[in-house]
Amino acid sequence: MLERPLAEKMRPNSLDEVIGHDKITGKDGILRKIINSKKPTSLIFWGPAGIGKTTLARILANELNANFIELSAVTAKKQDVIDVIKQARINWNLNIRTILFVDEIHRFNKAQQDSFLPHVESGLITLIGATTENPSFEVIPPMSSDAKIIILLAINLGSSPASNILAR
Repeated sequence: MLERPLAEKMRPNSLDEVIGHDKITGKDGILRKIINSKKPTSLIFWGPAGIGKTTLARILANELNANFIELSAVTAKKQDVIDVIKQARINWNLNIRTILFVDEIHRFNKAQQDSFLPHVESGLITLIGATTENPSFEVIPPMSSDAKIIILLAINLGSSPASNILAR
C-alpha cells in the first residue's frame, strides 16, 4: 500500500489549521470573509515558493464546495485551457462553482491570460493565480485589477508554536 508523502500528510485542510497567515486566515481575514460570504472572488497569491499558495487555494475551493481545477502555467497547453472551460460549463449547468488555480500565472503570456478574462468576468470560473513575481508587472492589468492581490510573507515559526505543526 502506498503512503502519502509527509508533506501531504502535514498539509492543512482548513483555515483553522493554517499556521502563520493569521492576517488573511483569521477571524477578520479576507479568506475567512470570502468563505463566510459564500461568494468566491478571483485572487492572486503573491509570495515565495513553498509559502502555501496552492494549499490556501485548495482550502478555499473545499470550503466553498467548488470544483478545484489546477493548472501549471509552465506546462499547460491550449487544449488544457479549452478542457477547463468545458468542465466549468458542465459544472455551471450542475450548479457547481469552478475555481481554477493557475500556478505560476506569471508564466502565461498576455494572450494566454486574456483567454481567461471573459470566463472570469461572466462568473463561469473563479480564478486564483499564484506567482512569485510582482503581479503589477507580470499579470495583465484587467486581471490584476479584477482580482484581489494577497501578499504572502515568509512565515516566522518563532512566532507560532512548533507544537501546532508537530501535533499534526
